[in-house]
Amino acid sequence: MKLIKEKKIYTGDGVIENGYIRFDEKIEEVGDMAGFEPKEGDLEVSCAGTMVVPGFIDIHSHGGYGKDNMDATPDEIDEMVKQMTKQEGITTYFCTTMTQTYENIEKAMQNIHDAAQKNPVIKGIHVEGPFISTVFKGAQDPSYIKKPDEKTLAKWNEISGGLLRIVTYAPEEADPSFETWCKENGVVLSAGHSNALYGELNASGATHVTHLYNAQRGLNHREPGVTGYGMLAEGVHAELICDGKHIIPDMVKLACKVRGYDGIELITDSMRAKGMPEGKSELGGQVVIVKDGMAKLEDGTIAGSILTYIQAFKNVMEFTGATVEDAVKMTSGNQAKEFGLDSKGAIAAGKDADMVVLNDAFDLVQTISYGKLA
Repeated sequence: MKLIKEKKIYTGDGVIENGYIRFDEKIEEVGDMAGFEPKEGDLEVSCAGTMVVPGFIDIHSHGGYGKDNMDATPDEIDEMVKQMTKQEGITTYFCTTMTQTYENIEKAMQNIHDAAQKNPVIKGIHVEGPFISTVFKGAQDPSYIKKPDEKTLAKWNEISGGLLRIVTYAPEEADPSFETWCKENGVVLSAGHSNALYGELNASGATHVTHLYNAQRGLNHREPGVTGYGMLAEGVHAELICDGKHIIPDMVKLACKVRGYDGIELITDSMRAKGMPEGKSELGGQVVIVKDGMAKLEDGTIAGSILTYIQAFKNVMEFTGATVEDAVKMTSGNQAKEFGLDSKGAIAAGKDADMVVLNDAFDLVQTISYGKLA
């Protein structure tokens, strides 16, 4: 049995100032060093880190390290996710697709399904487009935008082996049958790339908002729109791209203050250029230029991010004054609860041994995924 000891442990349900963790694929025991007793077979994991937090859960990412979920082979997706685990602390990942031809989306569904057989970190698919609004298309190609269609979504879910977990859609474009299918099949409805009014959103089935502030009707003193819904509606979870560029730090702070740390989920919304040199890249068949830490289409539209998850974790504390416990909620606990990932989101006996070891500067020292050192 592997053993980490004499670390500060943020369990997701509190803090152990000087604790230990026994684990294999699952966590066997967590406790205070005051009650520690050596056991035969203990294999101590030695690393320079001073604290341990639950593994990060990224529910919205298109790719990174030169790969994209839309066109990568299963082996390439597997390798990309391994890089995310090792370099960023991501131990649960939702492969995110985008607005493209149905044929290309179906190929991606099959490839993601096959990659998930190789890599258990892949726990779902986030369908971002094509069921969105042309008014707030963002970096999605408008020529492929379609009206929300539950039959198509059901087909994709079948191809993927039931991996669909969340769909970004424009509620103002959807019929009730689309929302009903999602609810009945455990697919979270997320308002995003949407021009919906607050009243329309209240009448919809949306319980989530895609990349708050971005590609949506903004907060207005006469019409709260999608942004207002993400901040104010009871029980709604809102995504934040916490890179300081998609959203300036003060607006990150505002969202956290209004929505509360229990309702925020940090995402990267990363694309293939993450982890690569700046220059020309690609997203959804469109040319992307990466310069000065920003990814943009040739017309200047922001196109995903090159944000790493560990940087998002550090940024949210810097931008908002959040504690480590608060940051743990936004990087693992909230996602685990919303998506029914019962074995994730906390360091506790019986949970998967998904952990991130950090130093005092919150730099990543070691990622542990299902008990294996990445």
